[in-house]
Formats: sequence, C-alpha cells, structure tokens
Amino acid sequence: MDGSVVGPVVQARDVLGGVHFHWSRETPPIPRQLPSAGLLVDRAGPLDVLGRIPAQDGVVVVSGPAGIGKTALALHWAHNMLENFPDGQLFLDLQGHTTAGPLLPGEALGRLIRAFGLSDEMVPVDLPERATLYRSLAAERRLLIVLDDAYSAAQVRPLLPGTAASTTVVTSRWRLAGLVVRGARGLQLGPLSADAALELLGATLGDERVRIETAMAEELVEQCGRSPLALSIAAARLATRPHWSLAAMVRDLAHERRRLEVLATHDAEDKVTIRAALALSYGNLPPPVQSLYRRLGLHPGQTFDSRMAAALADVSVAVAEEGLDLLAEANLVEDLPDGRYRFHNLVRLHARELAEENEPEAQRCEAVRRLTEWAVVAAFSASQAIASYRRLADPGFRTPDPPDFGDATEAIDWLDAEFGNLRALARRAFECGLHRQAWLLVDASWPLFLHRGHHVERLDFDRVGLAAARAAGDLHAEAKMLNRTGLALRQLGRVDQAADDFNAALRLWQRLGATTRAAGTCRRLGLLELDRGATVAAAAQFQAALDFFRSVNEDRRAAITLCDLGVTMIKAGRPAEARSFLTEAVGRLESSSDPYNHARSLLLLGQAHAQGADPAMARDPVERGLTIMREIGSAIGEADALHVLGDLARQDGRRSEARQLYIRAQEILAGTGAPTRILEERLLELDGRD
Repeated sequence: MDGSVVGPVVQARDVLGGVHFHWSRETPPIPRQLPSAGLLVDRAGPLDVLGRIPAQDGVVVVSGPAGIGKTALALHWAHNMLENFPDGQLFLDLQGHTTAGPLLPGEALGRLIRAFGLSDEMVPVDLPERATLYRSLAAERRLLIVLDDAYSAAQVRPLLPGTAASTTVVTSRWRLAGLVVRGARGLQLGPLSADAALELLGATLGDERVRIETAMAEELVEQCGRSPLALSIAAARLATRPHWSLAAMVRDLAHERRRLEVLATHDAEDKVTIRAALALSYGNLPPPVQSLYRRLGLHPGQTFDSRMAAALADVSVAVAEEGLDLLAEANLVEDLPDGRYRFHNLVRLHARELAEENEPEAQRCEAVRRLTEWAVVAAFSASQAIASYRRLADPGFRTPDPPDFGDATEAIDWLDAEFGNLRALARRAFECGLHRQAWLLVDASWPLFLHRGHHVERLDFDRVGLAAARAAGDLHAEAKMLNRTGLALRQLGRVDQAADDFNAALRLWQRLGATTRAAGTCRRLGLLELDRGATVAAAAQFQAALDFFRSVNEDRRAAITLCDLGVTMIKAGRPAEARSFLTEAVGRLESSSDPYNHARSLLLLGQAHAQGADPAMARDPVERGLTIMREIGSAIGEADALHVLGDLARQDGRRSEARQLYIRAQEILAGTGAPTRILEERLLELDGRD
C-alpha cells in the first residue's frame, strides 16, 4: 500500500457513532441560450428546407457570404423548433471571423459543458476528456445546438454531440465541405430578391418613406447588392437622419470608390462596416489566394473562369483552379455553371480596393495586359473557327490555355457569352494604354455581330477599337475600325454617319495603297445607296467593285458582291437578272470557307425565284440556307431564312404558317437587338391592318 486514499476522507482522533456523507443533488438547469432572431425577410425557401429536416437529424451547415443573414435564418428556425428540443438549446459564437481569431475547440467545449451547470472545477483540462464529457452530457438529451460563425470543419467536429437525438445548426462563411462529406446537410444563402430587399428597407425606414421615393429605393437596394447587412447599414444611416432623402444616399453610393465607406455606421462604440466584414474573410485566406482575390478585383467584367484568373494572377491554370475553389468555399466568389465564377458587387469593390492599396499601378496594368492578351488569343481562335477566310495575322501573344473550339457554333456561343467581358476589357485596356491589344480584341470579335447582332452595344465597342487604333498611330487598323463603325451605324439606320466613316476609311486605304481594301469600302458605300433606295447608284458601285475583285482573283469577295447585285435587282423588280447574279454567287461560295455567305446567297436566290415565273423553285434553296444557318449557330441568318419562308407561305396563301414563321423570326431577332420593324409590318398586313 502506498498510503493513497480514494473517496471522501474524515481525519479524527475519536469517532463516536456512525459517519454519514451527504451531497447536494440539485437538478441541473436546462440551457436556454438562443438570442433573439431579429428581422428576417425572403427566406421562406431556406426555412422550408430546414423545416423538412426531421427534428433530430444530425448536422446542418448554413453558409453564405458575410452579411447575407445566416445567423438570422438559423435563429428563426431554431425558435420555431423549441418544442422539439425540451432538454435545452445551446448557442455558441465560434468567432470564426473576428479580430480575436477563431475560438479554439477546447475553449468552446468548456463553454458548452458549463452550460449544463457544471463548475469550472468539474471541466477536464484535456481536449479529448472535454469532448467525452460533453458527449456524455448530451447523450440522453434532445438538444438544439447553434454553432455560429464557424471557421472550419476541424473547429466544429469536436463540438458535435454524436447522438441522433439532437440537431446541430452550423453557420459559416465557409461551405465546410469537410462536414458535408461526412453526412451534414448543406444550405447556401444568396442575396435577397428585389421585393424582399425593399421590404427590409421599409421595415427600418417605414413603408411610407420608401413609397415616396420608390425608384430611388429600388436603385438603393441594387447598389447594396441586396445584401441584408449592407441594406441594414444604409437603412440605419437613413433612419437616424429623417431629413435625408433616399436620393441623397443613392448619389453617395453611386461613386463606387466610396461605396464601402458609405456603407458603415458611425457609432463609436458599435461601428459596423461592410469593409470590416469582408476584411475578416479576406484575412483568413492563405497569402497566394489573397493575391488571386486582389487580382480578380481588377477584372472589369462580371464573370471569369480559371483561365482568365490564371492570366490575371500570372499563375498556372491548376493553381488558379485551386484558388478559385477556396474562394468559392469561403463564399467570396459564387461558382456558376460551366466552370465560371463571379463576385457579389460589394465583394468585387472590396477586392479592387485591396488591389489598388497593395498593387502598384504598373502591376495592375500588367495584370490587365495579361488578361487582354489572353482574350485576344481566345477571340482570334473563335474568329478562325467561325470565319477561317478572315486574314488575321497572329498577334504574337503567348497566354495560358486559350480555349479551343470544336466548331463554329461553339465559337459563336463563346463570343456571345463573353461579349460583356470583352467590351469591358477593351475599354479597360485602352485606359491602361494597351492600344494595340484593345483594337485587336475588337477586330477579332467581328463574327459575333455578323451572326448574333448586338447592334446597339456593338457601336460603342467598335468605337473603342477606333480610338485605340488612332492612339496606337496605326493607319491600317484605323481604316479597319472605320469600316467597323460604319457598318454598326448602318445597322442602326444612321446612313449619313455611316457614309462619313466609310469615306474616311476609303481615304486611308487609298493613302496606304491598299486597293483591295479600298474596293471593299466602295462596296460598303454601295450598300448605303441601296439603303437610300438608289438602286442605280448602288448597282454602279457594286459593279465597279465586282470588276476589281475579279481582276485580282478575289473569288469570295466577288461572290459577296454578286449577292449585293442580286439584292439590288430584287429591289429593282428585275428577278431574272437577280437569279443570274445569285446563281453564280451560290456556285462560287459552295466550296468556299464562308458558310454564312453561302447560306445567304441561297436565301437571296430563293427570293429571286419567288419573284419570277416559277415561285415553286424558291423553297428548296431557302430551306437549304436555313439548314446551314442553324448548323453554324447564326441567329441573324436563321431569322432571315424564316422571314423569307414566311414571305413564301404568305405568297402561297398559307397565312397561318406565315404568321408562325414571322413570329419565330421576330423572337430570334429580338434576342439579338436587331430591328424587327419589317416583320411587324408583315404581321400587320396579315391581320389586314395598315
């Protein structure tokens, strides 16, 4: 025996009678720790998802970006479920995104254990012993546990009770995939709907104040990205200043560089800012991912993929993919279908602000250069897949993994999907003095407009290319861009302005001695004569261009000019001459690398036949043209073909079929931004109205 004693001990010289020990057997308290839930709007869907989870069913992870309302949602649901958890409700702030740093699992377990009424002396020192005691305390209880602002799955895992009798709701800016893969259910929150954002604003300011300035209220909620935190901050500032108008707040927020500063309460004791919330999320990223986040803030467009991210950050695509995965896990970017990502508006401002604070201007422009050159190479690849006849010189840029297009439709779809990014990038490149890159990007994107329209946006894009060519001092590029702006103006019906640009291009081509280019511009001037109804003048321009193209063996250009002459003869009511020109054009283009103009020549030939002695011959070439237009993904071409088929159906007395064809063509053109006036007139004629 070593003299040690286990259990209660009484040390006495004499004992008279029995010795009795008594312990207090107080009932431990039932923990009721849930704080107030606060205001919640527009979360019926997520609440329904939570409501369909059985009352005792493991772990739910509610994730989303800073200020999106994760805690409010979890607490609203928890308060509605109190009767299902009679043994108590625990709430613990895990401080995952605070300046103090995340709460350590051992400290968190200590707080949970003490919630059951155990004193500090009864809480074990070691983490495993604390976890064992916590699970023992929870084992026979039906508990609802809310773990707020978790930092990682590793922080949360020791805090799970390990029993099916309880439910744990975890909120986090991270998606906590480590819990989800082990059976936890994931629920992600996004921005509020526009109506719900207005409801939240009205709940703070009063519905009447919002109703008086409805348009400004709608603008305000969009400036706040429909983020509950941002809206609450804006509303709090307005609520404490009853004489401020919503219009004044909108004007303050209109300055993007000040928006994060405006979205802050200025109570010295309880200052809340969007910038601070985002800074904490950013601070938890590894340094390489912080750098990627900042560089992505320099992207002037709305969406990006891993290849664009790699170009911006000057890293491999594999490294960019890993960084984007982590940013998505942290809910700092939203992952979209097809491997694309985007920032929430306020997050993008924060990333750009950090880039401007931490990256010298030269480095920022260098990142834009890499991205622009990647986009130029990608657009050139798309252009060659769509229109291999285009004589585009290799720009000489070497970029990481540009896209490779399997066919013309895939390439057109890519240009169409990326057009918003390309427009923004061309302007940003121009601002950075990357003039050659900017006009090359505009030039490479040309096939998009041929097939998909975008007439209104196109003019601004082309004018950026023209300004860049002029700033680069490149006369050849300037003339090309003048041809581009002239065509864009023509599509918008601004014929005189188009003529000014075409004539300016013609003078430059003549100055450069580029006779083939000059002939092409003369042909475009002929198109304007045709628009004015001057068929004789148009035919003269086209014939001169045709003679030149034939003399220099420019077969494709000659065939396109034959199409122009065919159109002129159709408008002049001379179908036999039109058929002659168009039959030759079809033959020349059939074996060319220009399927669009081959299909167009077939459509025009069908129109010429429709005017002739045997209209029945019209349908076959038009249907062949329609098939080609659909194969290459040309929306404009498909609409043109349907329009012609509608005309043929109307001519044959098939009025119902004609109506359906016109309506479908109108729908397609409406999606491209192209004018639909002629189709509207056709439909009115079918209705027998003027």
